[in-house]
Amino acid sequence: MLDTLFRALFKYERLVFEQGQFVLGATRSMWFTAAIVLAAAAVVLWTYWQVAVLRGRDRAVLLALRTGLVAVALFALLRPVLLLKVAVPQQNFVGIVLDDSRSMRVTDEGGRPRSQYVIDQFGTNESPLVKALAQRFNLRVFRFSTVAERLQSTVELGFQGTSTRVADALERVRNEMTGLPVAGLVVVSDGADNADRTLDQAIAGLKAQGMPVFAVGVGKERLSRDVQVSRAETPRRVLQGASLVVDVVVTQSGYAGTKVPLVVEDEGRVLSTQDITLPADGEAMTVKVRFKAGDAGARSIRFRVPVQSNEEVVENNQRDTLVDVYSRREKILYVEGEPRPEAKFVDLATRDDPNVQVVILQRTAEATVSAPDKYYRKNVDGPEELADGFPASAADLFTYRGLVLGSIEAAAFTPEQLRLLEEFVAVRGGGLMALGGFRSFAQGGWAGTPLADALPIAFERGTPAAVLPPLELMVRPTRLGEGHPVAQITERPEAAAAKWAALPALTAVNAVSTRDVKPGAQTLLSAPLSGGRDQVVLAAQRYGRGKALALPVQDTWMWRMHATMAVDDTTHRDFWQRLARWLIDGVPDRVMPTVAPERVQRGEPVTIGADVFDREYKGVNEGRIVATITSPSGRVEDVPMEWNIEHDGEYHGRFTPSEDGLYRVAIGGTAKDGADVGRGTVAWRVAPSDAEFFDAGMRAPLLQRIAEDTEGRFFRAADAAALPEAISYSGKGITVVQERELWDMPIVLALLLGLMGGEWLYRRARGLA
Repeated sequence: MLDTLFRALFKYERLVFEQGQFVLGATRSMWFTAAIVLAAAAVVLWTYWQVAVLRGRDRAVLLALRTGLVAVALFALLRPVLLLKVAVPQQNFVGIVLDDSRSMRVTDEGGRPRSQYVIDQFGTNESPLVKALAQRFNLRVFRFSTVAERLQSTVELGFQGTSTRVADALERVRNEMTGLPVAGLVVVSDGADNADRTLDQAIAGLKAQGMPVFAVGVGKERLSRDVQVSRAETPRRVLQGASLVVDVVVTQSGYAGTKVPLVVEDEGRVLSTQDITLPADGEAMTVKVRFKAGDAGARSIRFRVPVQSNEEVVENNQRDTLVDVYSRREKILYVEGEPRPEAKFVDLATRDDPNVQVVILQRTAEATVSAPDKYYRKNVDGPEELADGFPASAADLFTYRGLVLGSIEAAAFTPEQLRLLEEFVAVRGGGLMALGGFRSFAQGGWAGTPLADALPIAFERGTPAAVLPPLELMVRPTRLGEGHPVAQITERPEAAAAKWAALPALTAVNAVSTRDVKPGAQTLLSAPLSGGRDQVVLAAQRYGRGKALALPVQDTWMWRMHATMAVDDTTHRDFWQRLARWLIDGVPDRVMPTVAPERVQRGEPVTIGADVFDREYKGVNEGRIVATITSPSGRVEDVPMEWNIEHDGEYHGRFTPSEDGLYRVAIGGTAKDGADVGRGTVAWRVAPSDAEFFDAGMRAPLLQRIAEDTEGRFFRAADAAALPEAISYSGKGITVVQERELWDMPIVLALLLGLMGGEWLYRRARGLA
């Protein structure tokens, strides 16, 4: 409607004015005539101003009308024209680039699939747009999705492509049409680009060669009825039996307020189900989903919402992630400086966990002048383990994945051992936790030691030796801690608050305020104190490659033995099993393999990487490292890994899978001196991508950017009839200059009549006629 009105008033389409150059085409005699008219008009207007019978406002209005009338007449007299560079018919080429991906099968606008628009407008030589373009240009037709290629017939379009790679398509078409007089490229797509590559290089190439892109956006920008599982963030590798809390992001349109189940499945086996209420249209909600890692191996975990009635896209109702569940017995060293119940009950709590082994080293007698410290060892693997007490070398200490320090003072360790404690976290990447007690934290003289840097709480020398009487603490999770695996003490999240309120109080002799938590550290559990202060109960921070925890309470065993706790209550056991597993979660092995990307399609290369360490977790350089790859069909292939000379212990290799399914990689080898470096495993899945169906609305901003940056234009599907003329006026290819007269535009006559009629009406209204 607006375009029709514009043409009726201004004689030409808006496009002509946007592409043309405005000039005045008057001859010298016409300029002379215009000057005489202007001078005469000035004299008349000046005389008109002197008429005494006119009041101030009347004089101003009538002069303005007369001035406007003269200006319009002069505009027409000076012969205004638009200069246009117009493509010479049949002398230029136009590339038509059609999106052949699966997202074009989405049924949205008008109840028809997007692909139908492509078929209707570009399906045959008699199709409207093809026919209109062919009358002016030589056409070359391409299709693109995962790859771009020349199209001999639109019958070849199947709309089965599993990805949309716009940049690759533009590069392919530009290269093929280099050297030809190109008036423009027509890209017909929903803009659902899901390639890793950016558009910058492709756009720069098109600009350099003067190839404008005329993008036609197909489909609706926002779907009317759709539920989408947008993201599911699972850890890449977990210990068997781990309790996971995963953030799942769900968005929707058209189903606000609907209650739906969110189901978690492990290859068809349901792990958990919870009801969620869908948010407002277009908003994203994050759902914390809880489940346990099951059988060992590479597990395909699916998060799905059942298909709702009349959904426009059903393929995006689920997300699949690959989680490598490994099974082995991980060792944690618990060092206690005095006999107390805490060590005994930690041992009882973790004893029935098949994947965690807590080795206890408890001091039974302190050193004297004639005798060293004496220790009681429990859960060791043999008589040699910890025979000399706490390890004195990195190679011995780094065999453990976690380290717990009970009530033991810093003076119990040598300076070298104190340095090893800090390196256990920073270099080895282990998990270290300090418990409360009379010999812990500042009371144990730990201020100023290397370990003080690693711990998540700050304390200084000179802190009072002990806090007596012990502080009574009613423990509660913080807002951040509510969603943390350690704080999940009930099966149902809604029952957690009541359970925490019913737990007996714990005590602490180390006054650690939440104000003492270091920047960047997290407080997960706390307890209110008088005076508006909160006592830290559990805090954590990343440090170097690992993490350090502080649990400044001395008697978590009260959650097992207090008179108010039922005999069959498992709170203490569950808390410590989750805490122990989290302590060692993510601790690196000596060989840490990676695959990027973690999911690819057949024929797409992957980069296999590995960080390789020696027994002291220093990078192994110049080793002979090999990745042994097992394909889904059982075929085994070795890929030599190259050392990255810029980073110690870093190796990488390339591999291109040829089958769909699960690939497994085992990386190992020898160091430069021939020593075995160990072995690490990882898996990745090869399958057709489902990225086409996520965020499936037409992406107008991307298409607009391509068009604007290449000096083309963006059209919505309904407006694409103007495409042939827009390309003709692009000024690219072989062109001729045309003049378009503007003096006879209807708007000029309308202004002349309007100004003359306006003056007459004003005079009548004011009694001046």
